[in-house]
Amino acid sequence: MKAVVMAGGEGTRLRPMTSSMPKPLLPVVNRPIMEHVLRLLKRHGLNETVVTVQFLASLVRNYFGDGEELGMELTYANEEKPLGTAGSVKNAEEALKDDAFLVISGDALTDFDLTDLIAFHKEKGALVTVCLTRVPNPLEFGITIVDEEGKVERFLEKPTWGQVFSDTVNTGIYVMEPEVFDYVQADVSVDWSGDVFPQLMKEGKPIYGYVAEGYWEDVGTHESYVKAQADVLEGKVQVDIDGFEISPGVWVAEGAEVHHEAVLRGPLFIGDYAKVEAGAEIREHTVVGSNVVVKSGAFLHKAVVHDNVYIGQQSNLRGCVIGKNTDIMRAARIEDGAVIGDECLIGEESIVQGNVRVYPFKTIEAGAFVNTSVIWESRGQAHLFGARGVSGILNVEITPELAVRLAGAYATTLKKGATVTTARDHSRGARALKRAVISALQASAIDVRDLENVPLPVARQQTARGSAGGIMVRTSPGVPDSVDIMFFDERGADLSQGGQRKLDRVFARQEYRRAFPGEIGDLSFPASVFDSYTGSLLRNVDTSGVAEAGLKVVVDASNGSAGLVLPSLLGRLQVDSLTINPGLDESRPTESVESRRAGLVRLGEIVASARAAFGVRFDPVGERLSLVDERGRIIEDDRALLVMLDLVAAERRSGRVALPVTTTRIAEQVAAYHGTQVEWTTTSPDDLTRVGREESTIFGGDGRGGFIVPEFSSVFDGAAAFVRLIGLVARTQLTLSQIDARIPRAHVLKRDIATPWAVKGLVMRRVVEAAGNRSVDTTDGVRVVEADGRWVMVLPDPAEAVTHLWAEGPDDASAQALLDEWAEVVDSAGS
Repeated sequence: MKAVVMAGGEGTRLRPMTSSMPKPLLPVVNRPIMEHVLRLLKRHGLNETVVTVQFLASLVRNYFGDGEELGMELTYANEEKPLGTAGSVKNAEEALKDDAFLVISGDALTDFDLTDLIAFHKEKGALVTVCLTRVPNPLEFGITIVDEEGKVERFLEKPTWGQVFSDTVNTGIYVMEPEVFDYVQADVSVDWSGDVFPQLMKEGKPIYGYVAEGYWEDVGTHESYVKAQADVLEGKVQVDIDGFEISPGVWVAEGAEVHHEAVLRGPLFIGDYAKVEAGAEIREHTVVGSNVVVKSGAFLHKAVVHDNVYIGQQSNLRGCVIGKNTDIMRAARIEDGAVIGDECLIGEESIVQGNVRVYPFKTIEAGAFVNTSVIWESRGQAHLFGARGVSGILNVEITPELAVRLAGAYATTLKKGATVTTARDHSRGARALKRAVISALQASAIDVRDLENVPLPVARQQTARGSAGGIMVRTSPGVPDSVDIMFFDERGADLSQGGQRKLDRVFARQEYRRAFPGEIGDLSFPASVFDSYTGSLLRNVDTSGVAEAGLKVVVDASNGSAGLVLPSLLGRLQVDSLTINPGLDESRPTESVESRRAGLVRLGEIVASARAAFGVRFDPVGERLSLVDERGRIIEDDRALLVMLDLVAAERRSGRVALPVTTTRIAEQVAAYHGTQVEWTTTSPDDLTRVGREESTIFGGDGRGGFIVPEFSSVFDGAAAFVRLIGLVARTQLTLSQIDARIPRAHVLKRDIATPWAVKGLVMRRVVEAAGNRSVDTTDGVRVVEADGRWVMVLPDPAEAVTHLWAEGPDDASAQALLDEWAEVVDSAGS
């Protein structure tokens, strides 16, 4: 006997899940509903099956093919237009006309005994046997009455409660003889229960009802879809689960990586090659699809998560459905009954209320509160660029496809035949993405000079040597699973705000330029990059007195690309140097706060034992520098800025230094003592770079290890800062601890306060109002200066749902009191 699986319905009640996926392909415990149906047919010997398809028919065909993987023979009957339940089967008449056949829906989950159903049909000599089951609420189904012999006496489609005369309903599973086709008109929409069966009953044809025992769920609503997952996990329906039961009710598929410190409370299912990190909690009736990533601190309860979904740290998912290829970012919350379509982005700390529908390809911005369905509007991100270029989680937010589109957009903003310099750090992720970037640039008629793995300052310097711009791909500092794609202008500086907006517009419109045949860009690999860089550095930065001073220094390359330039640099500096951690380590392209601290402690021990003048530690891309004095004591970054400022200002005796407004006001005292002045800038590195390019600027720094040496470059450069420091110390004849000791102690405290995006503007207004008659500086954020000189600064973060506060006083207690006072203002406005 053959079977017919009806798989042509649109599943409109299940949107947005069925907006881009046919209902039969919706996964139930990581297998399409229709696959469960086909496996049931095979168990009962129904290996030859005709599948009727109409809505998104190609997706069904592509998934199941000819049925070989299931050990079945599948053929397809395609409807050009909806033909109803009977019309669609009539469309497959040619394959079914020789023998009795079974009809079953491709989107109902069941484990009925089909063998017994077929035997009943043959025993009764029926023309049609209707498979029935009993349900508590028959309103959504066709009610059927049978007599003691099982013969159908009456049908009623979807009754009201006043019409309910039975709890026995039609499951849409039938066994039929081919003669039934005589009652179905071809190419016309015809239904079995509404059109054909009443006519058969009028003519007295033998129609029987078989009341089946077992499980049956018509997966027609979101509630029934979620219920079907729970029922499979509870063992209420006999289906194949593709995984291993590692503990009672906890199913884990092949290749899944579940950390032993993750909390699993079954019954639940984790799909193949999913990754569940330590600290994540997955509760009962949750289904995690294939290749899903569940980050630490995430909480899932009764959630159905389709394939290739990213679930960020501290996110909370309860009773919801998440479509495939969707990204749920940090601390997002999705409530009971909500459905997120395919390929959506749910931003950090956003909240999607219960029963909200978010249709495919939509973006919910960070901090948004969504209480109505998102159907038409895209709610796209306001802009691509953050503080470090275009940043995001590797292969979640930043994919090779995105890299290609970004590079194509950037190339489109440049002239055909222009040259772009590309570079990367030593991580595998950056290497892979850079290759995608290069391909897109060449395909857009741009010549590429690829530096491969170089320190970030080298990439900037080489870009400034005749290129129209540059692109650097690196691991985000302190975030090993994220990457930054950084865009440079022709001077090697970060792309200006105007340049960013231009790139944004091209990217948003997807108006990418493509090269004609013969215009594909060239790819070259410049030689002697490091020699060129160090030669230029030593020509421009004063190193007089270094050879005579006989300094010994310890240099920690942090196993990063900074180590690539050190051999060329140290060899020409004529200092006695000890280099540690010079080799590249692909597994550690960035460092955590803890590992950086441990590295500095170790550097201090080596400096003290070697009796060196000082020690320096580069960050992995050679952009920033940390200091250890001759005693092996760590000079904190904010203090190192004052030490460098004191050395530079004491030698130059005039000019300006560029510092962000968050820097201690002791910097003004140091600068003024030596006859120099401070130009306060915003906290943006772009602003420091702008001032660093001005002729009168002698120094710049951000208090986080970033130093500008204007005579060589207007951007942060660890190697340039190192060379300048060696020259200054050699000529000063003072140790770093002596310089540090003569600078007054600063008392600047910092605090971050979580602030929803929706109230950030309100917070800043309240801060200005609370300032009253006090002096207010709005260079960046709001800085309120008290009459006694104490100050507090409030700055909303441009990329996260956070407000930053700094406070400075004559001592820590005073600064702490000021910080507490203004933190209360921010908290009260944001709550």
